[in-house]
Amino acid sequence: MTTLLGLDLRARRVLLAGGGPVAARRAAALLGDGADLRVVAPQLCEDLAELAAAGGVEWCARRVREDDLDDVWLVHAATGDRAVDAALARWSADRHLWCVVASAVEVGTARTPASAVVGDVRLGVVSEGAPDPGRTRAVSTALAAVLREGRVDLRRQRPGRGRVVLVGGGPGDPDLLTLRGRRALAEADVVVTDRLGPAAVLGELAPGVEVVPVGKAPGHHPVPQEEINQILVERAARGQVVVRLKGGDPFVYGRGGEEVSACRAAGVDVEVVPGVSSALAAPAAAGIPLTHRGTTAALHVVNGHDGLDAAAATALRDRTATVVVLMGVESLPRLVAHALRDGADPDLPVAIVERATTATQRVTRARLDGIVAVASTVGVRAPAVVVLGDVAAPGLLDPPPGAAEAGER
Repeated sequence: MTTLLGLDLRARRVLLAGGGPVAARRAAALLGDGADLRVVAPQLCEDLAELAAAGGVEWCARRVREDDLDDVWLVHAATGDRAVDAALARWSADRHLWCVVASAVEVGTARTPASAVVGDVRLGVVSEGAPDPGRTRAVSTALAAVLREGRVDLRRQRPGRGRVVLVGGGPGDPDLLTLRGRRALAEADVVVTDRLGPAAVLGELAPGVEVVPVGKAPGHHPVPQEEINQILVERAARGQVVVRLKGGDPFVYGRGGEEVSACRAAGVDVEVVPGVSSALAAPAAAGIPLTHRGTTAALHVVNGHDGLDAAAATALRDRTATVVVLMGVESLPRLVAHALRDGADPDLPVAIVERATTATQRVTRARLDGIVAVASTVGVRAPAVVVLGDVAAPGLLDPPPGAAEAGER
């Protein structure tokens, strides 16, 4: 029968006998746990020598002795010599010390579990009965993947310090939400969500998770940004874990910087989980490379509400960069007029990608001088991303004539 325990080794002396690769791996883990580590070995492998040189390790350059067990809490025997490791196990038993023997687990009185850390949860797996390290590693890896994917309710069951996590939800398809973002949702007591982003994941939240919608639409901001900031701060002050779920990336026209500043000003812990920006994802989903050798080597991203800046207007006139416009549907006539007035070619290719990465994605293409009329005719609606530049030309990625025949020869 094996009992699984969590040991607090912070600032407690641990003896590690051995200087090889196995000892190096154990040393790294023990130092990560905050142990006061004593290593006894005539020589150290390169990795362990680097750890010793970095500090935090007391190295005794000799063979291990029984008195090395004085004032220690735990013993790791990893000398590679079964007789020496067995002696360490006996000395430990005489002193009522737990001892892990790397070369023969059954000889020691303790086992090192196959472990993984997911957020603030540490997972440990050991075999019941005869040791089976390969199986425990496989089980630990599989269980850790389940936790990382957010498929387990990870909410705290006891009160703790509140915090805010800004999660970039990506362009819309839940599959493009990062694993870290999914885990944050699994830890959340409250989710403050935008109108855009992967709304489908809200249906996967555990029962009891509160959802606070604060989404904005063009010309309609029912919850002002200052009030959103206040919601985040107040909920965290109650000790809740608050996820601010945003479309795209929090720091790409997502006002994430303002929310981080508000949290820090109030003394609230805040974390940012990057997301796949629609500025990059929408063109990719439509088969449009934002940079393409021989066509365009630079990229310029603008906010449609602010219009084209001087650099974007120059890039369109000289065809030196791709210009991507976020939130540009409403301002499209003004943007096009600006570009043409500043000398952009009327035949410059333009593509509009609506509802990118979702089942209802649609791509509308036209020349610069015709895109407004075409968009009006087909009824382009937000959310959409506008791509202006030669990379938006249809057929850009088609193979040149005769390429297939040339490859077959």
